[in-house]
Amino acid sequence: MKVKIINKSHHPLPQYATALSAGMDIRANLTEPVELKPLGRKVIPTGLFIALPKGYEAQMRPRSGLAIKHGITLLNTPGTIDADYRGEIGIILINLSSEAFVINDGERICQMVVTSHEKVEWQPEETLEETERGAGGFGHTGKN
Repeated sequence: MKVKIINKSHHPLPQYATALSAGMDIRANLTEPVELKPLGRKVIPTGLFIALPKGYEAQMRPRSGLAIKHGITLLNTPGTIDADYRGEIGIILINLSSEAFVINDGERICQMVVTSHEKVEWQPEETLEETERGAGGFGHTGKN
């Protein structure tokens, strides 16, 4: 699938790290380092602008290495880039650790997964068919 992109950063276009990767690394596009204090959050620019086809979205997801090593994740995960959005992609990072973290220009801050989606047409009903699970929610199976 071809997707139109404008790259105003001075970094290469996002790319897949391996042949079977689902996500492409997205890099910070900064003029100077940004410090994220504990529990601090900031929008980090990428310099990327995309035009997705109708029926697709780009999901911005945390990078597992940043999360486990430094407590850095996305505040709204997954962040959604809609097909009709044409502004610069900004990534909302949050520092969930007890130590400040510095984000440098070119640092891989998240990954982007492009996926299709469907539009819902609601069909109002008075009842729904029964399932084995029923209304069981959060932790109802008792399994970890």
